[in-house]
Amino acid sequence: MAIVEKMSAPSAPLTRPSTTILPVAEDASFSIKSADKSYKHQYSNIYFVRLRALRQHVEQRAKGRWNEVAGNPVFVPRVLDVEKGQLCFIIGTVYMDMPLKPNVLEDVARDRSIPAPPPRDKFYSDEDSVMLEDESGRICLVGDRIRSACLVTGVILGALGIETHNGDFEVVDICYPGMAPQPSAGIPWPALPEVKDAMEVDGIDKHFPSSSDEWIALVSGLEIGSANTSDGQIQLLAEFLTAEVSGPQEQSQAARISRLIIAGNSLGALTDNASATHGESERKARRYGNDASSFTPHPTQNLAAHLTDVCRSIPVHLLPGPSDPAATILPQQPLPRAMFGGASHHATFSCESNPAYIHLAPSDPSAPSTSRASQPGASGSKNKTNGASPARQGNPGPSRTVLVHSGQPVDDMFKYVPTPPISRLTLAEATLRWRHMAPTAPDTLWCHPYFARDPFVFTHTPDVYVVGNQPAFATKLVEDDEQDKDKDAETRKRCRIVLLPSFKDSGVLVLVNLRTLAVKKVQFAVEDMSAGGGET
Repeated sequence: MAIVEKMSAPSAPLTRPSTTILPVAEDASFSIKSADKSYKHQYSNIYFVRLRALRQHVEQRAKGRWNEVAGNPVFVPRVLDVEKGQLCFIIGTVYMDMPLKPNVLEDVARDRSIPAPPPRDKFYSDEDSVMLEDESGRICLVGDRIRSACLVTGVILGALGIETHNGDFEVVDICYPGMAPQPSAGIPWPALPEVKDAMEVDGIDKHFPSSSDEWIALVSGLEIGSANTSDGQIQLLAEFLTAEVSGPQEQSQAARISRLIIAGNSLGALTDNASATHGESERKARRYGNDASSFTPHPTQNLAAHLTDVCRSIPVHLLPGPSDPAATILPQQPLPRAMFGGASHHATFSCESNPAYIHLAPSDPSAPSTSRASQPGASGSKNKTNGASPARQGNPGPSRTVLVHSGQPVDDMFKYVPTPPISRLTLAEATLRWRHMAPTAPDTLWCHPYFARDPFVFTHTPDVYVVGNQPAFATKLVEDDEQDKDKDAETRKRCRIVLLPSFKDSGVLVLVNLRTLAVKKVQFAVEDMSAGGGET
């Protein structure tokens, strides 16, 4: 008779650490209020507001950087006041003059009998030229330094150089606004005590690195309802997050995850139904305003079912993306909670804007840790919140700011630059030093016509910067190289950049340690499906 070995189990029940949501500052909110929902303003206002907000930072850093340069360069406030032969520096907004970039005037003048050309993957070409403009006018930038720089339309910079005889400005050096202040710099995230009894299981490897710390889980591109959907992998993902799959080691790992962030494209893009041919869909009667042959609510219902399962155990933040039923222009506003059935009844479920700042703080140590048993989830009581703590407002204690967007700004900027040498990770890092997350808006990236402010300007540097729906996973810990060298390394500004691939194509879930900003990748796969499996 075969002897069945007893399954190993933790000696103490697993508990999940909880983090607290802190309120986001008004200038860091992407919510479009009723008073701002006006489309009568010109988009040029955004450029003027952006230049006014960042000019002082560029000027301050430029004077400190070039004050000892031979030739005693002077600051010229207006680009059209540059004098020939004088070494000086100017500040303005970059405009990329690119022949391959879409031109609305050409679209209007085009013969309508000829179909429009398909969208280009790249705007970059050898005929591109770089302009710098301010309120007074525009000047062309030339030189090897400017040709080798990573630039897109909308970047605010300072340029050091001399005007040539033909009116161009030959650049020898450039200066960006630099990384914004970081309130959390120098304030360490507290380490939780090691719970050895809960981790030790029959002498096997007891824990994965930093198992006593809180982690956040990041994923994007579930694309439920699309062709070749990954239902099996999504089910594995839900079971992993709720600590219901695999052995005690993996369950102990999943129990350290404090919340999940879904960075867009949760629903697949709409596709034409093959049965709707020869005008059949137009002739069929519609029911409740929808064509039954081309519309199905199943993707939304499937997503709601998965979210409901996960929300019972862990807080979830959901952002809209390019393929989700949300407005195209940025910032995309939160999806309606009513779309997600049972998940909408859980206080642990939050619909966020795209982009979104999520400000986290460690929970009160005296409060009990959350577990599946302690998260009933039903939001019938009015006093439930998603870990929010009004008492923490103004407290300068440890915190982590997570900036998340669904990838549209990086996708658009990628069209402006040569590849190689510039990668998507290079562009994400550059946005921190430009102090602007979407400089190409509103030129080629659609956005709301703001009049009095530019919400995409970094008011502070996030601790974690997440870009969703990218072709491949990539990550980098960025530090402020130009900060005071005498400062302690622990007080320097730093930001963990994470590029998330589509979960449908890769099966990748990314975990970020809130204390060390270390990254762990978990990959899910089902036999005979395209995405591979494993951990790195």
